[in-house]
Amino acid sequence: MKSKITIKDFLKKKGKEKIVMITAYDYPTAKLVDEAGVDGILVGDSVAMVVLGRKSTIYLELEELIHHLKAVVAANPRALIVADMPFGSYEVSIEDAVRNAIKLVKHGAEAVKLEGGKEIFNVVEKLVKIGIPVMGHIGLNPQRVLRLGGYKLMGKKSEQAIEIIDDAKALEEAGAFAIVIEHTIAEVAAEVTRRVKIPTICIGSGPYCDGQIAVLHDVIGLGETIPYFIKKYADIGITIRKAVEKYVEDVKQGLFPGPEHYRTMELKEKEEFEKLLRKRYG
Repeated sequence: MKSKITIKDFLKKKGKEKIVMITAYDYPTAKLVDEAGVDGILVGDSVAMVVLGRKSTIYLELEELIHHLKAVVAANPRALIVADMPFGSYEVSIEDAVRNAIKLVKHGAEAVKLEGGKEIFNVVEKLVKIGIPVMGHIGLNPQRVLRLGGYKLMGKKSEQAIEIIDDAKALEEAGAFAIVIEHTIAEVAAEVTRRVKIPTICIGSGPYCDGQIAVLHDVIGLGETIPYFIKKYADIGITIRKAVEKYVEDVKQGLFPGPEHYRTMELKEKEEFEKLLRKRYG
């Protein structure tokens, strides 16, 4: 039996072996992705959009994420479990951030992920000091979508590219053990990867990072709109729809359930049952 993946394992993979992460929000999918061999499972705030149908990740409460975290933890995965800190759970104060991060850890998170760079330096530093591993998240920060005016490709301009590198260096200095780089120009992600000693994990930022992360629903074809930077490996959505269509058809036509799908009384018990029915109801 392979041993549990830890923060140290992530750090050892830097520049040597690609790190693979994916999202999961419930027990069965956590079991499946873990059996498939991923290194890390992210219980992401993306659950707000891909599972709960909300228009942005900012409309997710901490308690809702904890609900999904507990389901993933119940799968007892070998992969490292990382939980997103939802919008509003770490911005108000360091005290709030510590309190909420502790809640996630107590419910089974083995690390937490925060969006931002230099502006969250003190928060990251404090969490690390009290023993909570932190994964950073730079480039496109979906929790900042209102300020950004949409989900925009980051690092296209040289000044912004430098800011992204500065953010990465700040997170490393604050004690983050890894950094997600989202929807950022590939050359910028490559430069970040070269200039920090901790692993970088890309999503929509090219092949030059130390690893990749993806939303499970996009990978298996359950997402409504799959981003251009994700490769779809299956069409589970079509499979589910066809299965349910056949189920509807069979039920309406009386083909389901068939004799193999239910159990009947033994003859002696059935005769006694019918006798009691006649006695009570006529």
